[in-house]
This record gives sequence, C-alpha cells and structure tokens, in this order.
Amino acid sequence: MKNETYTTYMPSPLGQLRISGTDQGITEVRFCEEEVALTDLTDDLPICLVDCKQQLEEYFSGKRNTFDLKLAPAGTPFQKQVWQELLGIAHGKTTSYMAVSKAVSGEKAIRAVGAANGRNPICIVVPCHRVIGSDGSLTGYAGGLWRKEWLLRHEGALQPNLQTSLF
Repeated sequence: MKNETYTTYMPSPLGQLRISGTDQGITEVRFCEEEVALTDLTDDLPICLVDCKQQLEEYFSGKRNTFDLKLAPAGTPFQKQVWQELLGIAHGKTTSYMAVSKAVSGEKAIRAVGAANGRNPICIVVPCHRVIGSDGSLTGYAGGLWRKEWLLRHEGALQPNLQTSLF
C-alpha cells in the first residue's frame, strides 16, 4: 500500500481551496492565498479527494450540511482530540473555546484548545469556524475573520442583520 500524498484545487466563494490526502483519507483542506491553475485530474486522485471536492461543492451550494469523509489529519494526540470535538458542532450552531476546552481537558486548557483550533489542517470539514468567543465575538480564524463570518452566515449561525464584532 503506497502512502503517496495527492493534491487538487477547487474554486469556492471564499477563494481557491487546496485539498490534499492519501489513500487513507483527507489530510488537508486549506485556503490558498495565491491562485493556482485549476486542472481537473480526478482520474488520478484517490476517491477520498474526489468525494471531498464534491461534498464541498454541495456544501457551498447549500445542498449539504454534514460531511461524510475519511479524515487523516496530522497532529498531536491533543490536537486530534480537539479536532474530533469540533466535528460534533452541528451545522448552523456555534460553541465557545471555553466549552471545547471543558469538553476535552478542562478550563485551564483554553489556550491550548485555541492553538489546536488554529492549527486545524482541514478547514470547513472540521468546523473550527464554529468556535467563537464566550462573549459571542468572532475571534481568530486562520483563514481570516471575513471567511469565518461568511461561513457562519452561510450556515445560518449569524443573522444577516446582526452586527458582529470582527475584533
């Protein structure tokens, strides 16, 4: 069994996404800051990457609320525990860093939870964008707060007329 990493790109309403994975599962979904020429080489991609692109397209078009993908993120055991907890945050809902911290390790781990959340290599699918400040503020998002706000509005977690603090 080879463990070669494959990468593909796809357009999204938030900019281009880079999707990487192996035959074992998705290892990365990240926003690209520079555009990459898009080529559709799905014949050479593992099925998990083809499925990921399709499910993300369905998500962005409003036809999908949950993902059914095999994930294989690289990280420490603690990071993986945090990311697993994030998978339990329902579409259209948010939670706080404190709530995630209490669920995985206790209140004292809140900074470590924030750091693990910020290192999530599989954006959107592992919904780190659904974690907000205890006061309801949109704090921290590796893809940029504007993307976090867009994702939460897309999922119905933020009302269009609601003023949110981005800082």
